[in-house]
Amino acid sequence: MTAVLKNWDFMRILRMGMGLWLIYSAFVDHQPLLGLLGGLFALQAIMNVGCCGSGGCATPNTRQSTSKTIEETHYEEVK
Repeated sequence: MTAVLKNWDFMRILRMGMGLWLIYSAFVDHQPLLGLLGGLFALQAIMNVGCCGSGGCATPNTRQSTSKTIEETHYEEVK
């Protein structure tokens, strides 16, 4: 329950707002598919996941050091 109530950032609030608006529009316009889309957005906001999962698309912050040395390329002139 604490995961649902904490860490509400801008994107999570935006997803919840879009989800609730789409669900409301679905009831008003009698559009069940729009309601499913709104439910998807609301569920993403409640579970704090995006399209790729929680942090699935993020790149790592630390840079891995490589022990390989870069060899110099030698070119041969062709006449």
